[in-house]
Order: sequence, then structure tokens, then C-alpha cells
Amino acid sequence: MVRRGQLIWDFDARPSALGRMYQLRIRHKKNCTPEVYVLSPNLIDIANGRALPHVYSSKPVQLCLHFPKYDEWTPDKPIAETIVPWAYLWLYYFEHWLATDEWQGGGKHPGDDDAKD
Repeated sequence: MVRRGQLIWDFDARPSALGRMYQLRIRHKKNCTPEVYVLSPNLIDIANGRALPHVYSSKPVQLCLHFPKYDEWTPDKPIAETIVPWAYLWLYYFEHWLATDEWQGGGKHPGDDDAKD
């Protein structure tokens, strides 16, 4: 769906054969980094009171998929080859975190001291 200078794509994603189904939304505005949101299920409910790991925001849940300072995603890179697989990988690590309380996805978390460089 295209709305006034932005592309919005809703899709279902299952990070593994045993994983749950998630509904995601990618919102991309021209000259901006794509934003990825989890529409359902409610990750806050699934987390049972634990703070969600590796997100830009929790209301709505916006996934942290890359560190913009390092230019891991730039407008010349296809969303289908970067953002989409990164979202699946994030969901895979999220499900692991649900079971272990340990984030294995690596990366810098928003708010980390060294992320402010």
C-alpha cells in the first residue's frame, strides 16, 4: 500500500518451523530508514512483564534491526534482501530470548553507552 510518499507493507512471518506466526509492518518513507513494527501477537503480553530486548520502542513495538551509524542499511540496498531477513532473524532471537532470558542476536541496543558514539 502506498500512502503519501510512503510504502506500507503488512506480512506474516514465522521465524522457524516451530515458531509462532507474527504479523509485521514495514513502513518506508523516501530517504528514510525502513521501520519494522510487530502488529501481532502482542509482544509485551508474551514477554510476561519483562522489558523487550533490542527494540526502538515498545508502544508500538518497533524492531531494532541495525545500527544506523554503521550504514548497515542504505537506500541502495534492497529491503527484501536486508530488512525482511533481518526481521525474521530478530523474531528467531526473540523466541530464544523468551525461553532463556538471554538475547543472542548481538548488536548494540538503543541506549547502550557505546551506541551513543
